[in-house]
Amino acid sequence: MGVGETTRRVTRRRVRTRANLLDAAFAVFAAKGFGHVSIEEVCEAAGYSRGAFYSNFDSLDELFFALYRQRADLIADQVAGALAVDGPGLDVPAAVDRVTEVLLLDRDWLLVKTDFLVHAARDPAVAATLLEHRARLRAAIADRLARARGHTALPAVLGGTEGAAHAVVAAYDGVTTQLLLDRDTEHARAWLGRLLTALLTDGSDTTGQRTTA
Repeated sequence: MGVGETTRRVTRRRVRTRANLLDAAFAVFAAKGFGHVSIEEVCEAAGYSRGAFYSNFDSLDELFFALYRQRADLIADQVAGALAVDGPGLDVPAAVDRVTEVLLLDRDWLLVKTDFLVHAARDPAVAATLLEHRARLRAAIADRLARARGHTALPAVLGGTEGAAHAVVAAYDGVTTQLLLDRDTEHARAWLGRLLTALLTDGSDTTGQRTTA
């Protein structure tokens, strides 16, 4: 076996180990809560040693951020894909329907993310990293809104595409918090759709003209 083949096998094994650790950690975090899980428990659930853990992650915080990146990237792709259908323009009500239909509303992930949010709120360094990750998600949404800006007007009160992206993420945060309590995913999707349409159209109809009484 050549050096190149050995290197590829080691790389594939490392990728599998990392993926298995992430999957195991997510399951344990969802079952017990982020703040109640040890590295040993993650290793036991994944079937690996502490050495395998530390060869991939420095801490549970770093592991969480790897999970967060996975899901933030998925959400950004879902949103971008749903918004891209309209081309350079943006039919906001139709786009919102597409976004809310595909958007990740996984209650286990929401539980883990909320646990970590409380953890981050008590640690400024962790909070700063979490804010950075959230900013990337908002930037992806703002970029799509900016590309449609010449064709689709946004409510002036939002202060432009960055403000609109903040509003979208805030709406998602609020609706998913309610979902944690009432466990009604269908209602959460419907309510998120109505809220986003109201935020982004400012009382306009589907043609972009303001409705009158």
